Formats: sequence, C-alpha cells, structure tokens
Amino acid sequence: MSTKTILIVDDEQTTRQGLKKTLEIWSAGKYEIISATDGPEAYELFGKHKIHLLITDVCMPEMDGLKLLKNIKDRGYKPVVMIISGHPDFEYAQEAIRLGVINYLLKPLSKQKLIEAVEQALETEANIERADHLEKVADQKLLNVDARKDLSNSLIKDAITFINKNLNRQVSLKEVADTVHLNASYFSVLFKEKTRLTFSEYLTRKRLQMAKNLLLTTDAHVEDIAQQAGYQTAKYFIKIFKDYEGITPSKYRKVAVLDEAPIQK
Repeated sequence: MSTKTILIVDDEQTTRQGLKKTLEIWSAGKYEIISATDGPEAYELFGKHKIHLLITDVCMPEMDGLKLLKNIKDRGYKPVVMIISGHPDFEYAQEAIRLGVINYLLKPLSKQKLIEAVEQALETEANIERADHLEKVADQKLLNVDARKDLSNSLIKDAITFINKNLNRQVSLKEVADTVHLNASYFSVLFKEKTRLTFSEYLTRKRLQMAKNLLLTTDAHVEDIAQQAGYQTAKYFIKIFKDYEGITPSKYRKVAVLDEAPIQK
C-alpha cells in the first residue's frame, strides 16, 4: 500500500511551516506531508501526487481556497478537504460546505485541535476509499444471495460457507453436496432455487470477486491471482474474467489505477 499524502496550502510562510512541522512530527513518517504557497502551486501538485487530504487557507492571492476546490473538482479530484481561515465568514463557510469540505477551522490553531481534525479527516477518507473499493468489486447477484433471509440456518447456507472457504482450489458440485449430506442432483436444483444462481455461476462469480479484490489491492501478477482464485491456468482465468467483466484482468487493474491517479498534463 502506498503512503497517503496530505497537502497543506497557505500563503503565510510561518503558518504553513508550522502546520507542516506539526503534522510531520505527529505522522512520524506514516504520511507524506507536502505544502504549497498558493492556489496555483497546489493545483499543479494535484497533477503530480495523489492527494488524500487537502488542508487549505481560504484567503490567498490569485486563487483562493474555494476557487482551488472548484478547479480540482473540475479535474475530477476528490480529496477530503479541511479549510483553515483567519476569520469567520458565513458565506465562505456555506460555500465550503456546498463543495464538500468536512471541517472549517479558525486560526490560530492549537496543535491538539489540528491533529484531532486531521485524524477525523483521514478516518473519513479511509471510509470513502473502502466504499469506493467495495463498489468496484461488488457483484449485484452475489449481494442478492447475501440478502436472502431464507438461507439462514439452511444446508445451502452451509454449502455457501464451504465454497467461500475453498475458492483457491478445485471444488466440485459433488464435493459440496457430500459436505452437506445431499444427493448431487437434488443439491444442484435446491442451490439454484435458493440462490437464483447455478452452482457453477455462483462459484465463478465468487472467484472473480476475489480476483478483482486482489487486482486492486496487490501488485501480484495475473498468473498468481488466477491461481489464488482457483484457476489452473491464467489463460482460462483471463477468458472467464473477460466474459464477465468485458475487459481483461490487466485492463481492469489499469483502469482502476488511472481512475485514482493524478492526471498528467
């Protein structure tokens, strides 16, 4: 996992350096702390770094904090944002809220208040990131299976648990049927009736969901991911992945990375 980046933007040198030093000490290397002297410089940095948290002053020459937010939103960037200001301004605060700012802090800031606000902001950013990840790997048909209440405390529920625990190896319908002490033919019919999916389709969708998760969270080669997802050959895995997702595993990973990466000029 790459280090997350916090960008501090303030045209007041003393304030900017003080914020940066405080967060560097607090971070102890866990986060990358970078800074910009004004809006245009910050705007350029978004093209070079993946910014997870933006801490920006409101009143700055040439491009104020709110203009900066509008510009980066227009470019598709969605960092979590904290505003800092030397004086309260109701109109600025209203516009900041409209732009999705999660905190509006007034100077001078105590170190403790700053750190608490940053920790809360990073927790929000992590929750958003998790939600985005889940959306990318979600399979609506699998979600429908999970939502079926009539599967609770049933043999099919036990079968699903067994399947999910053994996705990394070859699993046959007969083996799963034997595990829940049912005739294979009857199990096949019952499984389709309860899940609205055939055994084969459920197994494939679960394996592909695992593979998508690995593609997004690791740097493992496609061949290794295929093996971890229970496929004997990468060639067959790629074919099945493309049949279901419309693109190859490598393309899927590349598109996901580009979706989060800074846009280069």
